[in-house]
Amino acid sequence: MSQLLYVSSSLSGPGSKSGQIASEFIDAWRAGHPGTKLVARDLGASPVPHLTGERLGAVFTPREKRSAHQQATVAEIDALIEEVEAADTIVIAAPMYNFTISSTLKAWIDHITRAGRTFRYTADGPEGLLQNKRVFVVTGRGGVYTGDSPMKSYDFQEPYLRTILGFLGLDDVTFIHVEGQQISADAAAQGLSHARSTIAKHFAPAQAA
Repeated sequence: MSQLLYVSSSLSGPGSKSGQIASEFIDAWRAGHPGTKLVARDLGASPVPHLTGERLGAVFTPREKRSAHQQATVAEIDALIEEVEAADTIVIAAPMYNFTISSTLKAWIDHITRAGRTFRYTADGPEGLLQNKRVFVVTGRGGVYTGDSPMKSYDFQEPYLRTILGFLGLDDVTFIHVEGQQISADAAAQGLSHARSTIAKHFAPAQAA
């Protein structure tokens, strides 16, 4: 049985456009891949704590020397990594905040990025260990940052996510942008329509094959 990990990170709850389109994508994916197990982690409703020296110290403390509190902390962090390791497909709903990702999504990334577990350093440079997985990132954006938009240089969201995911070995990444959500009602509707067309055109046929 294949497993799909859905990581959402919006602060808008049910009103999240990235979450709405991501849910529609997941429904279409599961229809084309019967039996897929869905594991969901809502970072907006249940944020992962930001990485601190105490939490990092717990990870690097030898297992036999960890206090009960450190053991519990490491168990929480390991659970995040295990969800990613077990997934064949990962869907991330990532609204843009101040031209980049939310701090809650960054905290999740900080926790799953662990030397010796999800990446390692070699004589030839770093090697990502989370390989052979497909990742789909659904963004929600108030403006337009793709194509020849004058705001394109303000996009620190997609470049960062491509870089850090690729560093971990997740190099099969597809972005579905839901743009123009704060420009006007027409622009918002067009952004949603474009995202839905992207799903229908690029993913539905592949699922049916």
